Amino acid sequence: MSQLRLPLGLPEAGETEFLVGESNARAVHQLEHWATWPVMSALLVGPRKSGRSLLARIFASKSGGRIFDDADRARETDVFHAWNQAQQERRPLLIVAETPPPIWDVKLPDLRSRLAASPLLELGPPDDALVPQLIERAFERHLLHAKPDVVAWLAKRIERSHVAILRVADALESETDNRLSIPAVREALAANGLITATDEP
Repeated sequence: MSQLRLPLGLPEAGETEFLVGESNARAVHQLEHWATWPVMSALLVGPRKSGRSLLARIFASKSGGRIFDDADRARETDVFHAWNQAQQERRPLLIVAETPPPIWDVKLPDLRSRLAASPLLELGPPDDALVPQLIERAFERHLLHAKPDVVAWLAKRIERSHVAILRVADALESETDNRLSIPAVREALAANGLITATDEP
């Protein structure tokens, strides 16, 4: 497991480290080798809370490039002009969205063709190695204290998504004394419907 960090001194709020695992390593590799892109723009997509905006900021700080975040909720003409400007200036542009076309229903034909020509960088659901790391990070943020056996137990029993991990931390913060045991975790998460696997040892 490795991390990408925002350079010190940047005025960033919240997390400044992006955890790298199998589910996102390919996207990270493509960002580190942006000079090999066939065009000066790429599309970064990933589920909610997957760290796509943080990863984009790290990319921009290291490459000198630009970001167009939440592009799937912006005016298509603005995204289109940003793509063209990146080519003219030879300055990399990372277009960030939750989903790629055709799930992102792009109406403007010229924008559709430009996005199709851009490399697609995808952040997937967290993998087996990344889930415990994300749980530990969420617990730190919520001042929750759990031994490795509790984290390992939990990693096998919750939905494998970034959003679910944050919901688990929220539930445990509000329903436990912050020092977590397996019985306490089991009781709190069962009450909130957050355990998906059978309760095996």
